[in-house]
Amino acid sequence: MKVLILNGSPKAKGNTATALHEVEQTLQQQGIETEWIHVGHLNIHGCIACNKCWHTGICAFQDIVNELSVKMRDADGLLIGSPVYFASANGTLLSLLDRLFYSNLHADWTMKVGASVSIARRGGATATMDVLNKYFLKTNMPVVPSQYWTIAHGTMPGEVTQDEEGMQTMRQLGLNMAFLIKSIHLGLEQYGSPKIQEKLTETHYIR
Repeated sequence: MKVLILNGSPKAKGNTATALHEVEQTLQQQGIETEWIHVGHLNIHGCIACNKCWHTGICAFQDIVNELSVKMRDADGLLIGSPVYFASANGTLLSLLDRLFYSNLHADWTMKVGASVSIARRGGATATMDVLNKYFLKTNMPVVPSQYWTIAHGTMPGEVTQDEEGMQTMRQLGLNMAFLIKSIHLGLEQYGSPKIQEKLTETHYIR
């Protein structure tokens, strides 16, 4: 069982990374393998709505997005972390996620578990968490809860560790994520996957 961890901060060792490591440590203690991927510092093109991925199954831009698509095939969960920029997630991360999820709409990520972490100096963390979790909710991916919204606060590197409740929330997130992954594995063995039984009917609100 494996979780991919995306650090959406440009800083490899900033507060976002520190919070993600807190979750990661708990996952590993629970026997879940992790793979760390730092993406926030990369030059990632946004989606241009060319729709080539609908025919090829891969994004037209050959970069880390297609590499992550391959990694997601064998992953059981995806953990995303972002700093808060103007009450939302890092734009580089959002460009990556737009393309990753859009180019994989025909892939089956049903019951792969999703979790997000947002780190703020002060405000905007819940809005960022909401934006990140919507990617999972569109893709039949269960969203992992915790004892509080999955946020923590800090400005200078390392300050996030002073947010004791935030760190507790990260550890509980790791426990819950590991539990969901293990439980879903058992459920899939006994009951199978809840595949969509109907062909998708797209309703466009135009006259």
